[in-house]
Amino acid sequence: MSERLVKVGSRVGLHARPASLFVQAAAAQPAVVTIGRPDGDAVDARSILGVLGLGAAHGDEVVLRAEGEGADVAVAALAELVASDLDAVQ
Repeated sequence: MSERLVKVGSRVGLHARPASLFVQAAAAQPAVVTIGRPDGDAVDARSILGVLGLGAAHGDEVVLRAEGEGADVAVAALAELVASDLDAVQ
């Protein structure tokens, strides 16, 4: 299992567009990935409703966890994505 604590970099947090980009990237990973608040339950990173339900705002910390094939690579790639300003991605 691979795990990383990441600060949300998007100016509007993980709301519609940034969450959609994150979910698409998570779905492309071979590992099973979850995302959650440090003090809360984790949700499937491939679920747009789950990710939106976190209500993660800019600067909030989230925990990414992955299991299975490519877990370390998946967490590293998704952590970089979450930490970036997804609103600026074209």
